[in-house]
Amino acid sequence: MLGPALIALAYLVGSISFGLLAARRAQVDLRSVGSGNVGATNVGRALGKRTGRVVLALDAAKGALPSLAGWALLGLDSPWTAGAGLAAVVGHCFPVWHRFAGGKGAATAAGVMLALVPLAGVGAALAYVLLKRVTRRASVGSLGGAALGAGLAALLLGPGPRAYMAAGILAVVVLRHADNLVRLVRGEEPPS
Repeated sequence: MLGPALIALAYLVGSISFGLLAARRAQVDLRSVGSGNVGATNVGRALGKRTGRVVLALDAAKGALPSLAGWALLGLDSPWTAGAGLAAVVGHCFPVWHRFAGGKGAATAAGVMLALVPLAGVGAALAYVLLKRVTRRASVGSLGGAALGAGLAALLLGPGPRAYMAAGILAVVVLRHADNLVRLVRGEEPPS
């Protein structure tokens, strides 16, 4: 019974939109500014880089904390622990509190990966920073980071719950970036 409760709690924690909370505090309609996304990149555009970095850290923490709780309570290689990590990312992307319209999952995914597969998480974070800097597009960094994180998890761990979790996270991040992918293919993706 602890495993399903942990997954439900991870989803609910993931559903907290720190971007929307920061925007509400600043009396800004985040969905009508920049890309309209509620994640840290658009918060940085709308409310300043400092606020964007705070939201980034909070979004990563809401992925890391349920994952670490699962590790402490059920073990690192428990399918329930991996499920909690994935649930936090799904909660961020499809939050029950905000009509299932959330962010794109990159920061929350980074928090999960850093907590449960640290080497893959570091690789994903470095890939994000490098690709964003080189291409000037957060979407390229997010997609590249998620892909590298999933690939490293598979190489480091082999088949198992955490590797499957990383693959699931990659699938969610790609799904949430579908519009960005179309714009990238067309050469129409604006710089971040």
